[in-house]
Amino acid sequence: MSTTGATADPLAALGSLPGVAESVESVRKAVDRVYGHRIMRRRSNEITSEAALRGARGSGALSGADWALEEVRRRTDFSGDDEARTMGAALRLTAEAGQLLSVWRQSPLRVLARLHLVAAASDSDEVGRPRQEGEPVDEPLVELPLPSAAEVSGRLDGLSELIIAGSSAPALVTAAVVHGELLALRPFASHNGLVARTAARIVLVGSGLDPKSVCPAEVGHAELGRAAYLAALDGYVSGTPEGMAAWIAHCGRAVELGARESTAVCEALQRGAAQQASRGPAQ
Repeated sequence: MSTTGATADPLAALGSLPGVAESVESVRKAVDRVYGHRIMRRRSNEITSEAALRGARGSGALSGADWALEEVRRRTDFSGDDEARTMGAALRLTAEAGQLLSVWRQSPLRVLARLHLVAAASDSDEVGRPRQEGEPVDEPLVELPLPSAAEVSGRLDGLSELIIAGSSAPALVTAAVVHGELLALRPFASHNGLVARTAARIVLVGSGLDPKSVCPAEVGHAELGRAAYLAALDGYVSGTPEGMAAWIAHCGRAVELGARESTAVCEALQRGAAQQASRGPAQ
């Protein structure tokens, strides 16, 4: 994404693209439904924990570790094969994201470096810094042309400046741009997809749209499927108004599906509480 142009707030300009306002409104309604649920008022910590687990599972699936939720819940060792390590990285990133909210608006590049460090869990000198010219990138599921290290550096700086400056753009727009830009750039030697989705989550939570992190967009992206995810990303990379609007709409739909997932969790907890009440006090 180019950060130059006639407007001082290019992210806000994206909000006026065809269909984006409708996506923003639809997301707001979906999020409001979760936060308005009576279970959220009493058991929000449980919903947050469950959303974190399901979000990590979804993000792992998009990076090639498509495990059943109960398998993710059951596992304690994620040091085995590549899929296990990918899922372990997704879980670590989900746990780390909440610790970085206050840093994001002041130093997004520092946050991205930290996310890569957490994901890679390695002491390699490639970890926690943008890749250098000639270094390979292990991101087999994203087959777009790889920008040069110099382009990566310039565009990361531009993205950081946008975040620090702030924008009147809706949170969905900002999150979609952060997500798309990191996937397009693949700035690190590995784990770029996981980092990109975690950074988008930080935007959605830190903006106040989803302050309790109960609307995991990663669930929605996984449900919509990898093929649709990559097709929408092609639209972002094209830079056309239609392509950008389609990517933002896709990201919006993913948030809606994440919200629907947590609404279903609320309903299940409510049914459980109702069944417990109907049995009466233990004798």
